[in-house]
Amino acid sequence: MSKLRAAARSGRGLQQRAGEVRKSPRRCRENVSSHKGMLPPVSAYHLFSHLAEIEAFRKNLLAWYDKCKRDLPWRKLAASESDTNRRAYAVWVSEIMLQQTQVATVIDYYNRWMQKWPTLQALAKASLEDVNELWAGLGYYSRGKRLQEAAQKVVSELAGQMPATAEELQRLLPGVGRYTAGAIASISYGQATGVVDGNVIRVLCRVRCIGAESSSPAVADRLWDLANALVDPARPGDFNQAMMELGATVCTPRAPLCMECPVKPHCRARCRVEKELEFASKRLLGKAASSCSQAPDIEECGSCSLCPPATEPWDSSLGVANFPRRATKKQPRAERTATCVLERRGPRGEPEYLIVQRPSSGLLAGLWEFPSLALGPGLKEKQQREALLAHVQAWAGEAVARGHLRHVGEVGHVFSHIHQTYVVYSLLLGGDPEAASGGRDEELERPAFRWVTQAEFQKSAVSTAMKKVWKACERQSCEERGPGQGCKRKRGADPSRASQRKVEADGSLPPRQLSLDSFLKAPAGE
Repeated sequence: MSKLRAAARSGRGLQQRAGEVRKSPRRCRENVSSHKGMLPPVSAYHLFSHLAEIEAFRKNLLAWYDKCKRDLPWRKLAASESDTNRRAYAVWVSEIMLQQTQVATVIDYYNRWMQKWPTLQALAKASLEDVNELWAGLGYYSRGKRLQEAAQKVVSELAGQMPATAEELQRLLPGVGRYTAGAIASISYGQATGVVDGNVIRVLCRVRCIGAESSSPAVADRLWDLANALVDPARPGDFNQAMMELGATVCTPRAPLCMECPVKPHCRARCRVEKELEFASKRLLGKAASSCSQAPDIEECGSCSLCPPATEPWDSSLGVANFPRRATKKQPRAERTATCVLERRGPRGEPEYLIVQRPSSGLLAGLWEFPSLALGPGLKEKQQREALLAHVQAWAGEAVARGHLRHVGEVGHVFSHIHQTYVVYSLLLGGDPEAASGGRDEELERPAFRWVTQAEFQKSAVSTAMKKVWKACERQSCEERGPGQGCKRKRGADPSRASQRKVEADGSLPPRQLSLDSFLKAPAGE
């Protein structure tokens, strides 16, 4: 043991002395320095010290993955596609779509995308409008734009050939970070490189009891080191997918299925839970009466850069979910926007609605929306109306002034960093359809705009927030027309709600059901 401490202090690293590392009966305090020289020292308790344990971890995980993996379209394509370039493209599309998005949501989008643009070359020729239309509703809309830009770069600058290593993928392709590059390289080209995403972070933090802030650069580097040390060189793509699958289906954020976990023998967090349960059982049975006031004998790290902060001790009620440490999320800033659903009678007599295109950069870049105006703080409703009317006149001209701006309500939508409230108004234009299509002086710049039918609106590249605005207007229209006027009632809705609102509006009380006791009592005075 003295040799190990000397090696750790000299900074020669754990791997040089891997054969000498042994498990301490209680607390493992042998700090080892980073091979990078700049990272703070960590305890061997948080690392994989023995090659035999690493090999067992790989074997158990891959056997479970082969048996239990989900049947997903991108996995089928990657397994069946012999052309490495097309395989890399298929993996790339899936990894971009899966960022911050659930698998169930992605499947339909992925299938439609690959059917429309099965190759890099096909995507490079597509218009951004087509890309945005297909991506609409998937969220984080800049992902689709960057994916197309990168495809165009591969075709125009790289002779249509995808880079074949994680380093080149990250360096040459815009929008491809360390994780995406590692996933493409390992799955498509068999490069033995690890990946670290949210699911992998959760697995690694639990199996090695890493409680430090995982988003900090130093801890992130340690997690990447662990991932690279664990990845199976014979099956790197399958191993990385297995790690992500484990985090997504078994080692979940809440209520993890520890009994189904294939790597639970290697999980330090699970080991701690089991020892605490064993100790509690002995106390309950009176077998530990002599040491009831003591804590269970649990191996743990003393104190290092990967340990939880002293201010956040182990919570027995959480079990393995003590890890990873949950970062304090920054609250999204609140913003308010006035939005007008402007309707006119189209040339064929059907209703048409005005949508305008957002700027080519920033939030929801290039998507279409109803005319909208950011509201400053403290604006009263009259001021909101006046500002919105003036804004809408840019497209509809003086016909707006003759219309009646109606307040529909408010619609909330949370973006990653913004809590947006849309103050929704509607406005029906009368008169000649052509007269309602002109705006201000043509010399004034204005975004692209077009009038669309309801069906065209649903097919356009509009955000989920705008679809919520549309539904709010639909609800108001249905309520005004009343039941039986072409409005569909939601399944499970109470058909008496409309009549109940009417009774309440008249000032009379709605009828109420009597209890059995009240029913049997004779009315007073009889």
